[in-house]
Amino acid sequence: MKSVSLRYLTAAYAILFAVASTAIAAGNAEHIPGTIAAASSDSLTVKTREGATVRIALSRKLRISGLTRIDLAKVKQGSYIGTAAEPQADGTLAAQEVLVFPPKMCGVGEGHRPWDLSPSSTMTNANVDLVVDSVKGRVMTLGYKGGSQKVVIPPDTPIVTIVRTGRDKLVPGAHIFAVAARSDGGVYMPRRIAVGLKGLVPPM
Repeated sequence: MKSVSLRYLTAAYAILFAVASTAIAAGNAEHIPGTIAAASSDSLTVKTREGATVRIALSRKLRISGLTRIDLAKVKQGSYIGTAAEPQADGTLAAQEVLVFPPKMCGVGEGHRPWDLSPSSTMTNANVDLVVDSVKGRVMTLGYKGGSQKVVIPPDTPIVTIVRTGRDKLVPGAHIFAVAARSDGGVYMPRRIAVGLKGLVPPM
């Protein structure tokens, strides 16, 4: 049973972050970070980070996954991470958040691309090739097919990882990150929803 659950979790997050990395560019989906204002068996009312209120439909087959905090010390050479970051004048990136993937998810969404956490932010999913400490924070060299990036992780950067969770966590006050396409009727149809656990606000 454990191996089956892990396969489902790996597949689910492969969908979430691969889709999240390409959906906006394709123009057929959006990232929806926000707080649940109301929840029923078939939909969520969500107040987005920008202040709008949207409705997200919940199908029976939709899997819900969780995000929880993890210590930066556990991110080492050989880890596979995703990080939203801001380009710096010296060519490095300043991390805005770090997602640590479970080992079996190595390679999910690999690469470097624009992101929408802030106007000039990027997303890099890559292997940690080198880790050093500096006065600005931990510095990681990230390698992916076709290139590499040097990322500075300031001490206050949110570090999260992926865990399996259930629909019972979708309650008013919970914070979510959804990848969803808007229907003609204005309701969002999610491809995946991740919910922050124990009050965590998904930082991506």
